[in-house]
Amino acid sequence: MKIAITSTGPTLDDPVDPRFGRCAYFVIAETNDMSFEAFDNESIALGSGAGIQSAQFVASKEVDAVITGNCGPKALQTLSAAEIEVFLGQSGIIREVIERYHGGDIKSTDTPNVTDHYGMGRGADMNQWMKKGCGGGMGMGRGMGMGRGMNGSTWNVSGQSGATMLSNEERLKRLKNQANELRQKIEDLESSMKALE
Repeated sequence: MKIAITSTGPTLDDPVDPRFGRCAYFVIAETNDMSFEAFDNESIALGSGAGIQSAQFVASKEVDAVITGNCGPKALQTLSAAEIEVFLGQSGIIREVIERYHGGDIKSTDTPNVTDHYGMGRGADMNQWMKKGCGGGMGMGRGMGMGRGMNGSTWNVSGQSGATMLSNEERLKRLKNQANELRQKIEDLESSMKALE
């Protein structure tokens, strides 16, 4: 079986990223032999629609299932339309999660476990997100690139980069998207602060 797992890093020894649409990486693994590829999530900086875009990306990889912590209704609907089984509420190291899946120890669902825009920290959700200790400073303590670099790298089973450099136009587009995302987050934070004053 070919499965996609949301990950904080590009290896089987990294933790599951609890966010589907805005995870750092997608690890696409074959459960039979544990071979895998890891892909940067290019939807992470989108102002909206990250869940749908991420769902379309994993569907393009022809996976049979997705394993993640949280998934909103639009992303789940997109995955269901592609006939991809979804396993929510998962955490731990990627390798262990694959073993639980392969052993039939986790159950799929067709019900989202978060609302739209969960991973963005919008409005009241931002307060809950920060209370859980998930704010981590805008870049999760790894800088705004989330430790991925700016060249859209993919990683193969040996961990070697299989990247090609992005054109200046593509890099500029990504930077503008990140800047817009930051502006929105700042506006949300200022709005939350005013509400508390």
